[in-house]
Amino acid sequence: MGSLSARAASQYLELQEELGEAYNVADATRTFAVEPTHAQELNEQITERADFLTRINVVPVGEIKGDKVLLGLNGPATSRTDTSQRDREPRSLLDLANNQYELFHTETDVALKFATIDSWSKFPDFKDRYLAAVQRRIALDRMMIGWNGVSAAAQTDLATNKLLQDVNKGWLQLAREQALAQVMHTTGAEKIAIGKGGDYANLDAVVHDIKQLIDPVFRDEGDLVAIIGSDLMASDKGKLYAAQGQTPTEKERIEEAQVIATYGGLPSFTVPFFPVKGIVVTSWANLSIYFQDTSWRRHLQDNPRRSQVEDFNGRNEGYVIEQLRKFAALESASVELLP
Repeated sequence: MGSLSARAASQYLELQEELGEAYNVADATRTFAVEPTHAQELNEQITERADFLTRINVVPVGEIKGDKVLLGLNGPATSRTDTSQRDREPRSLLDLANNQYELFHTETDVALKFATIDSWSKFPDFKDRYLAAVQRRIALDRMMIGWNGVSAAAQTDLATNKLLQDVNKGWLQLAREQALAQVMHTTGAEKIAIGKGGDYANLDAVVHDIKQLIDPVFRDEGDLVAIIGSDLMASDKGKLYAAQGQTPTEKERIEEAQVIATYGGLPSFTVPFFPVKGIVVTSWANLSIYFQDTSWRRHLQDNPRRSQVEDFNGRNEGYVIEQLRKFAALESASVELLP
């Protein structure tokens, strides 16, 4: 057990036993496949670690590649047919264009130093604290990849891609590849200026124009939201304070209202790891993470040569925009903020 203290060793053995019992395996220190029902439970626990993930879809699927699985009408379906002249023709629930998903092997391998286990071993809920920390990290990484991922490299490089850009293709990258006309962007040194004298005077105007990139079929369904980068939000908040914040009652009103609840007529949110000057208009239900429910593999081992415990987690997962025509964005890199 290396340099683990007796108390820490006991806690670690209890962790092994609990994992084995939870996943119905005799030995958690040997690589084992997580049963689909347990994989679903594990993913539900991970989802609950981040508010954003509870808003979107985290969906188990059986295959690495296939058709999108969530049903959502791709337009109006109500009509009338003169059956004396023609047959009634039901509409497909799915958008047949760009209707495929693809999953990639994804690893979340965590090392826990013996010294850390020694420090944590005094807590009777050590196992719960550790498992919660790993689940929280997986949840955070899923969000980071979802907004920043551009490729699925055979060998990732964290030193170069600090936002996990090479682990998987996230929602923005899927839109760039499959619906570029709905992604407001510039090329070269040209920028989209937001502020007085710019292309857009304020956030309301730019969110309104991004919304217009959504197919009219989806534009007024009532579930669209605007996800707005933190720099854009901070800039707008600063301007509100400059204009009204010197009056105590007005400053209090701004704080209580969390600045402005809507932009361009849409409920607006900031989410973790979203590009700081970017904007996305879509619905929560239009964003999905798919995972293959038979693909999760786990292995727990102690490594005295490195004075650490190692927890290997592998699964196949990917990102999906359910209805591409219900997604529009502004590229963060194309934005210039004016005073």
